[in-house]
Amino acid sequence: MSGYYVALGDSMSIDDYAGGPGRGAASLLLRYRNPDLPQWRGGDLAEAGYDARLLARDGATTIDVLDRQVPAIDRPPTLVTITMGGNDLLAAYGDTDAARAAVGRVAAQGEAVLTRLRAAAGGGCRIVLSTVYDPSDGTGAVPTSGLPPWPDGPAMIQLLNAALTGLAERHGAALADVHGHFLGHGVTVGDPSQPQPRPANRELWYCGTVEPNAWGAAQIRELWWRALGDGHDLW
Repeated sequence: MSGYYVALGDSMSIDDYAGGPGRGAASLLLRYRNPDLPQWRGGDLAEAGYDARLLARDGATTIDVLDRQVPAIDRPPTLVTITMGGNDLLAAYGDTDAARAAVGRVAAQGEAVLTRLRAAAGGGCRIVLSTVYDPSDGTGAVPTSGLPPWPDGPAMIQLLNAALTGLAERHGAALADVHGHFLGHGVTVGDPSQPQPRPANRELWYCGTVEPNAWGAAQIRELWWRALGDGHDLW
């Protein structure tokens, strides 16, 4: 079997913060080359005959996915992963009313993203949509980040993730619950704002406050792999 994988979205998908080329979640899904976590080796998209186009970009918002990344898909994909919404919410940081409006825009623009993908790829395309994590671990504060506490922040992330969950349900996409899986791997175990892609503490899955480090990127890849039936649906 051969297939075509497209990665859409933001920095949750990319290599930049995970230690360089091949280390980000989308790259690991395509070719699993992570000597730090060899226990997850045993299959990847390339082994299943897939090629790929990784369109996700640092700082991308949902409108970027809709207006720039989806139009750049050059042929019908058989698998798409999507990470979106986090930068939309981050732009409204500290302003709860603006955050609610941002979630509304993500829901509307995300509806268009999934609709266009289904129209372009057909019902046979597997789509994996990811929820957005919370480096504050539900506390509303990352003291070392330079940002003021935002007590409503965790609730706004939950609101965003409810919108993403609804999108997945309406469009037949698998949901990767990054938010739930990452809880307890932010401020409660270390400093999410630390800059190292491979910190000694492997329970800390963030760097630069809101980016997945190498350990976090591998965890996102693993969630996607599970959403694909541990690869069984790809062969």
